[in-house]
Amino acid sequence: MSESLPLRWLYLDLNSYFASVEQQLDPAIRGRPVVVAPVDTDSTSAIAASYEAKAFGIRTGTKIWEARALCRDLVIVPGRHEDYVRFHHQIIAEVARHVPVTAVCSIDEVACRLMDNENSVAAVTALAARIKAGIRAHVGECLTSSIGVAPNRLLAKMAADMKKPDGLTILAADTLKARLSTLKLSDIPGVGRNIERRLAAAGVVTMDRLLDLDARTARQVWGSVWGERLHFLLQGADLPEVPTQTRSIGHSHVLGPDRRSPDRARLVARRLLAKAATRLRRAEMRAGLLTLAVRAEGRMGGKGEKWAAAQRLPQVMDSVTLLESLDRLWAQMRAEFASQRLIQVAVTLAELAPADAVQLHLFDAGSALDPRAESRRLALSSAMDKVNRRFGRDAVTMGHDAAGAARSSGPRIAFTRIPELAEFHE
Repeated sequence: MSESLPLRWLYLDLNSYFASVEQQLDPAIRGRPVVVAPVDTDSTSAIAASYEAKAFGIRTGTKIWEARALCRDLVIVPGRHEDYVRFHHQIIAEVARHVPVTAVCSIDEVACRLMDNENSVAAVTALAARIKAGIRAHVGECLTSSIGVAPNRLLAKMAADMKKPDGLTILAADTLKARLSTLKLSDIPGVGRNIERRLAAAGVVTMDRLLDLDARTARQVWGSVWGERLHFLLQGADLPEVPTQTRSIGHSHVLGPDRRSPDRARLVARRLLAKAATRLRRAEMRAGLLTLAVRAEGRMGGKGEKWAAAQRLPQVMDSVTLLESLDRLWAQMRAEFASQRLIQVAVTLAELAPADAVQLHLFDAGSALDPRAESRRLALSSAMDKVNRRFGRDAVTMGHDAAGAARSSGPRIAFTRIPELAEFHE
């Protein structure tokens, strides 16, 4: 059956994306070992490393002090996330000049579905070359990519990982099983240590063993329908993607040494929540749960213990109510958590629902929020959004760390979520 499966997906994965953008922006650091860090302190970790840095054993997550020890000539640069988003949009536009972009999978990955007139081995080889040449010519010569082509999107992503940097891997149906057999289970996206342990308990420790499972056994071994779905995907079946939805909105921040006292950290947390609240209103959503999480400063400036708690909300979207809830959580944290210095804070809005879907609830007799007060608070929040959009971030604030925010580089990027450019001005 697999021999009749056509090549249906092209997957592009940019190589060491953040570090490559930094090298593109600064010719002086091209060809040098570069690490991108969230803040300028040795206690934080690398969020990206160039291939020159990777040659010294430096990876994403490596402590900066350790990275310096591994490479004395290492260049440390602070993340410029707005630039990464701008380059992202330029790259998407360039790829779209050659083939329609079906899905933007992350800040540095895109997937394109191939038609019958463009999916022969010769055609995809030529297409990949045109995309790579176009990015070099129109976006930046430092921005290389690895491309995978396969019968489905999962296999195309796995193929893109097989040859880095600047590679092209085509997983044709007639060689599919033989090529997959050379991989480790951890090469399957989503298979981490916990999943590997679960598979090992069922006697599945190699890719060959996994490929030999039938669909029913794969579902039992995995403990969910995903095992059955993965069985067919690894055989090359082009299954429809499972739709996803936004379940939460949040921000986190690694604190510099001057912001680690609880009073300064609280102002940062309020700043993060104000940004999350603006995103919430722009998405026309309300939140039913607020979570605060902090991490204490450990020994030698490293990471210490964590604390987290959540508070129910009456499905709100205004900043005043959200900040009042944060203050209550902060007071709870200070009463329960002994640390005098914090290294990280995070706020998350969850249990999201469309604003119009819960509007009537606000006027129920049992509502926890007075509808007139909520209306005034929402009007104030919306007015502040408008002023800040026009005059710049923090033109008006609600008692948060505006001075510190002005020095920051904007929202941090989780690889699976690409900030809107508007967020860099909120």
